[in-house]
Formats: sequence, C-alpha cells, structure tokens
Amino acid sequence: MKKILIKLSFIIAFTISSTALLAQGPPPPPGDPTAGGDGPVGGPAPIGGGIAILLTLGAAYGGRKVYRYWQDQKEAIEE
Repeated sequence: MKKILIKLSFIIAFTISSTALLAQGPPPPPGDPTAGGDGPVGGPAPIGGGIAILLTLGAAYGGRKVYRYWQDQKEAIEE
C-alpha cells in the first residue's frame, strides 16, 4: 500500500508541475486572413496526404491481422 501511495504522489506532483513548466509563451496571433496577408489561419499545412497514408497503413495492418487469423483457424481445423 505504501508503494502505491508513493507512486500516486509522484504522478500527481508531475502532473501538477508540468503545467507550470512552459518554456515560452505562444506566438502572436496571425493577421487578418481576409486582408490578403499570410493566408489561412492554420497556415498552409496539407493534412490530406497524411490522413490517406494513415488510413492505408491501418487497412494494411488490419488485413494482415485478419489473414493471420484465418490461417490460424485453417491450421486448427486441419489438425
């Protein structure tokens, strides 16, 4: 019980202190995007390609898991 309380106190201390350990403040907000300035508020970060890659990798991983499951079931039936 004592070990659990010590671990719990460390977790609470680190969680509380992490909010006060910011290295610097946030950057200033961008200018008005409708004024023809720097572009959209979020910047020109393309996220469409990253989402497609993640979906493709997830589908490949899921397909591999299903294939292995079927192979294991096939071997279990043959035995």
